[in-house]
Amino acid sequence: MNTVLSRANSLFAFSLSVMAVLTLGCFLTTAFKQRAVTVNIQVSKVMLKNVEDFTGPRERSDLGLITFDLTADLEPIFDWNVKQLFLYLSAEYKTKTNALNQVVLWDKIVLRGEKKKLNLKDVKSKYFFFDDGNGLKGNENITLTLSWNVVPNAGILPLVVGSGHSSVAFPDSYEMTKSY
Repeated sequence: MNTVLSRANSLFAFSLSVMAVLTLGCFLTTAFKQRAVTVNIQVSKVMLKNVEDFTGPRERSDLGLITFDLTADLEPIFDWNVKQLFLYLSAEYKTKTNALNQVVLWDKIVLRGEKKKLNLKDVKSKYFFFDDGNGLKGNENITLTLSWNVVPNAGILPLVVGSGHSSVAFPDSYEMTKSY
């Protein structure tokens, strides 16, 4: 009745139960920690171009180009249960056709053990800032916000918005480019 396989099965089931309780304990020790820090975003350059869209016949769309400075101290976020942070800078704005537009402009992964104080200067947006029409031209209320996902060793993946944002106004005219 007490064969080697049944004893191994009992030992394995008990070990899994203990590991589940320990993992739950690890999660609960950091589950309610506040992970928001102050972020400073300064926009140094804004350009606006009107480019061909290629989604329809003879359609043109706005392309925004932003250069920014970003400072943040991410040290308080990290503890023993944080593996990495996935940071991303997003722009939110309103147009005539859409009540809310959200575009991710830049992202970065910060691993445990890396430098946790960000002091970035003259960073260009990593991704294109396209609008599906002409909603950027003359738009005076585009809000830039830095957010991050905390990737823990055990537990949920919280989405945190940094305290501090920046508002940007786009010009009323397009920047002219030369075609070759």
